[in-house]
Amino acid sequence: MFTYTNWNSFLPFFSANSTQDYLKSCYQQRNLEKADLNSYEKSYPFIYYLEHGQIYYKQAEIAPLIIQPILLFYGLVHLIKACILTIDPNYPETTSVLAHGVSTRKKKKQQYQFFQDEVKFQKSGLFPYMAEKMFHMKQLEGEKTTMEELLKQIPELSSLFSRLGGKNTFLQLKKQKDMLSISKCILDEYHMTESRFIDYWKSKSTLEVLFEHSDQDFIHFKYSQLHIDDILPIKFSLEDNQLVYPLKKGILNNFPELLIHYLLLYNLSMIARYETEWWSETIKMMPNCDYPFIQSFLNITSSKGPFLVYQFLMKENLA
Repeated sequence: MFTYTNWNSFLPFFSANSTQDYLKSCYQQRNLEKADLNSYEKSYPFIYYLEHGQIYYKQAEIAPLIIQPILLFYGLVHLIKACILTIDPNYPETTSVLAHGVSTRKKKKQQYQFFQDEVKFQKSGLFPYMAEKMFHMKQLEGEKTTMEELLKQIPELSSLFSRLGGKNTFLQLKKQKDMLSISKCILDEYHMTESRFIDYWKSKSTLEVLFEHSDQDFIHFKYSQLHIDDILPIKFSLEDNQLVYPLKKGILNNFPELLIHYLLLYNLSMIARYETEWWSETIKMMPNCDYPFIQSFLNITSSKGPFLVYQFLMKENLA
């Protein structure tokens, strides 16, 4: 299901012939015109996006924390552009899609609180473009979210939220062959009966959920196929190699995790560039829980970002 080891998993793409065949298959599946010509012309740009992205990530591994968010953000941006090329060989057609597509307050307020800092979604730019092209999500303009809400969408941070905030943010699922099971304690968290929760789940799931049966402690279900982009609101914890379910209702539960990482890295990179005093004090003085969450997320995204991109690219190959 999740066949990814490390950057070596991308090596087959570092061959113009192999990448041309891959892109041609992507374009043909979408019935795009000039699949032969476009795959030939875009094979090297695709490779260069991956190569540049990898360089940013590898530099982030050895860079001081103070500039890591900037390197990781632009590394992810390059990998995302490679993903977009599998869908739109004409990218970028206009300069409007080159903007970040989100905004944040550059000059932070007095008594600034990182967890309450907001990012707002814009009408044009990379964020709405990738959301629409890669994940079929539209009309995000004007919506906004906070750093806390975004961090709570990272499965690998659940234990940190438990330790520092007293409550997990995700519930692990049990997996046996093609059957998945979720503890009925989720019903208390969602304040729903079993039948109401199942209806709610079906309405939110991006793929058909096949509920099998339930017993005293678990609800048992399965999917016709399993891919991390298709089984939202379920997410995958790379750290634990586990599928997990969010313990709280929210709009962001149905945001693919790649979008979550983009939004977090965008704001952290802006803070690292423009909020020098706050950023330096947070890293050096560690006055509250901001530092452990930021450091943990940066550690996670350095491996999870490439993993999510690889999963998307392989899904395109199998579509």
